[in-house]
Amino acid sequence: MGRWRAVSALLLRRNQLINSSSKPPCLWRRPAIVFHKASGFLNSRFFSAFPSPISIYNNDSDSGSGDVYQSYDFGTKEEEDKGKIPIKAYFLSTSIDLKGMQADNLCNVVPPTSRSTNSIALRFSDSSSGIPTLDERESVSNCRFMVVFQYGSAVLFNVDDSDVEAYLDIVRRHASGLLTEMRKDDYAVKEKPLLTEEMKGGPDYIVLKTLDTNSIRIIGSVLGQSIALDYFVSQVDKLVEEFAGINRAMEKTGTFTMHRKKLFQLVGKANSNLADVILRVGLFDRSEIAWREARYALIYEYLREEYEVTQRFGNLDFKLKFVEHNIHFLQEVMQNRRSDLLEWCIIFLLTLENILSIYEIVRESTGA
Repeated sequence: MGRWRAVSALLLRRNQLINSSSKPPCLWRRPAIVFHKASGFLNSRFFSAFPSPISIYNNDSDSGSGDVYQSYDFGTKEEEDKGKIPIKAYFLSTSIDLKGMQADNLCNVVPPTSRSTNSIALRFSDSSSGIPTLDERESVSNCRFMVVFQYGSAVLFNVDDSDVEAYLDIVRRHASGLLTEMRKDDYAVKEKPLLTEEMKGGPDYIVLKTLDTNSIRIIGSVLGQSIALDYFVSQVDKLVEEFAGINRAMEKTGTFTMHRKKLFQLVGKANSNLADVILRVGLFDRSEIAWREARYALIYEYLREEYEVTQRFGNLDFKLKFVEHNIHFLQEVMQNRRSDLLEWCIIFLLTLENILSIYEIVRESTGA
């Protein structure tokens, strides 16, 4: 009897468990909650201790939700490229007549906002009549600009590659000392009125809250100086290479052959490069527009830091000091050579004088 009682108790317990598990799970199951943040800061889940019809994948991308992130990334890149205004900087000559250029393009000259006379800004409308409409006056991005500098740089804004030569021909008409190989640099600017800051930097472009003619002048001044600095660095590199060749020849032969005129030409070239960078390019002259308003100062300082203008001038100065050291050494050697020649001339004259004196004494003695 005891055995049958035990079996009946087990069956009763089993029936109670079955009845309790037959209740609807939705009344007591805790729902699975999923939080998604686009930034990736919150990406957590709360799981129930009981099975639920949610995905068993550990990563959302495995379950097919990765398409959302991929489309977001592509959208961001397209949004980043949209609205960029291309900027092209050229260094094509050693001097440009700004007065003559201004006289030939009076209808396109942008009124200056500072007392600086080393540059002019020209504005070209996209309208067929050549006269900008009211909308074009209000929107800078609808026009094309060209900032030209007296030392030989020209910076083009919003100009297509197919139209570049037409604009550069305007500059060439008033340029002197045209270079055989023109230097070029590319950049971009983007206007974003909803930007919380005044400006924001990016890879090979800058984002501005407001793009106006003063911003164009600031950007053009830094890019023009940068491309001109590239040219002068290349000139100094040629000087360094020339003196390196002289030093290698001296190492092999123990002497050097150079005319004094050639050395003076090298001295004049080194000094003129340094003077052009400091005086004509105005590498360390403070921009008057940036000095008046802080937002333009931010753009100015950011671009100078982006293009490493100060560091590159430091490298240029170091190379010029190397050239100067070699010039002083060669001048001393040539001066010593000249001193030796003068000493030999003096010795020859003294010897000749002694010979003549002996001859006079011998002649007088034989005559007596």
